[in-house]
Amino acid sequence: MAAGTPTLVETTIPARLDRLAWNRFHTLVIVALGITWILDGLEVTLAGAISGALKESPTLRFTNTDIGYAGTAYLLGAVLGALGFGWLTDRWGRKKLFFITLAVYLTATFLTAFSWNLWSFCLFRFLTGAGIGGEYTAINSTIQEFVPAKYRGRVDLIVNGSFWIGAALGAGGSVVLLNPAILDPEHGWRLCFVIGAGLGLGILVLRRWVPESPRWLVTHGRAPEGERIAKQIETHAGARDPTPAAVTRLHARTHTPLAEVFHVLFRLHRQRALVGLALMGAQAFFYNAVFFTYALVLTDFYGVETGRVGLYILPFAAGNFLGPVLLGRFFDTVGRRPMIAGTYILSGLLLAGSGWLFQQEMLSATGQTLAWMVVFFVASAAASSAYLTVGETFPLEIRALAIAVFYAIGTGIGGAAGPILFGALVDTGSRTSVFAGYLFGSALMVGAGIVQWIWGVASERRSLEDVARPLSAAPALPPV
Repeated sequence: MAAGTPTLVETTIPARLDRLAWNRFHTLVIVALGITWILDGLEVTLAGAISGALKESPTLRFTNTDIGYAGTAYLLGAVLGALGFGWLTDRWGRKKLFFITLAVYLTATFLTAFSWNLWSFCLFRFLTGAGIGGEYTAINSTIQEFVPAKYRGRVDLIVNGSFWIGAALGAGGSVVLLNPAILDPEHGWRLCFVIGAGLGLGILVLRRWVPESPRWLVTHGRAPEGERIAKQIETHAGARDPTPAAVTRLHARTHTPLAEVFHVLFRLHRQRALVGLALMGAQAFFYNAVFFTYALVLTDFYGVETGRVGLYILPFAAGNFLGPVLLGRFFDTVGRRPMIAGTYILSGLLLAGSGWLFQQEMLSATGQTLAWMVVFFVASAAASSAYLTVGETFPLEIRALAIAVFYAIGTGIGGAAGPILFGALVDTGSRTSVFAGYLFGSALMVGAGIVQWIWGVASERRSLEDVARPLSAAPALPPV
């Protein structure tokens, strides 16, 4: 095409993808891409479960504050990885990036096993986080663009909630690998990371057949390729809907300038940006503050042996996974605004209540675990809905970067500070100090829920192009 003259594309692909019945293709995509969250859950849980082993390691000799630094390094890597890889995902395509980010993750995880001091451990955790942060943006945007509109809410929540399947695997694995009767703990914690990297290699094979997003292809001037992929997807659905599909008219573009990105995020859609920032920041602090110090609370306040911490994480992980599975469908039926607001506010109130019981020394280690299981049954659905919100409420051309920006800001403010703050609070040995931290996290969740209720978008069962008009959209043709 001539310079400065964008190609006009007329396509029915978005409407056809959104009205499909669930079929084998969708299941395979969810398995191949959603397994990333299982790996992340495995990764984060192992890092938490091995905290005792890292403190007892004759090589590393970490303090609680050192463990907090390592957690923060992982989160900072995730922030920068999300931003960098998110920008590339919108420019280069979804498929290319979900291979690159996985490769970064696998390499860094493997190297973590050979850490020799605090700074080498933090460096490798930083790089591991960068790979996972990039995965969040590439995978979330891809899944949302493939899944039919009426299933999008529950699928996104379940995929994000599958993090806790990995958490359960990590917890169970740590019980074996950190058992001194089976393996020297100094070798056990290192083997945890080697196994994590090895499991990820299989994902590379699974992802080979996942196609590029037809929606992304159309906006980047590759409509014939997008049409071919869309037809292949439709063959899995069996009989096609004979009714005419709505036509979307777009001006193809190679990329979106950063100036336009920030104009859209913080001026054109600044109200949606406020909602996204509130949701992502609150859940990041809430989750990372509690989960990265979960093992420390059990060992320091309840006297749980390091090798048995994984047993207490298993029921906690079960509650976190069952929340999105059992509550997810209501985000598509009852609606986004009431369900997101309700789960955020209820999570905050439940954490405040369980924190008070902790402060009053009214819970045993088992009781504390059961209390957290109830809290995070609700909170897991809430946190997963944050990723759903920032993905579907911004235009297709900047979807991955939008996820990255709000993940980065929310995690950078809420998540990175959480592990260091709570590590220091646990080090005081004061239940009242830890309770104050829980109250702060509770207040953030309640506040975010109120923001969602007032300004949230009702995007349930609506096409992505209807929820957020593409930046490249051309005016509709006048009626004949």
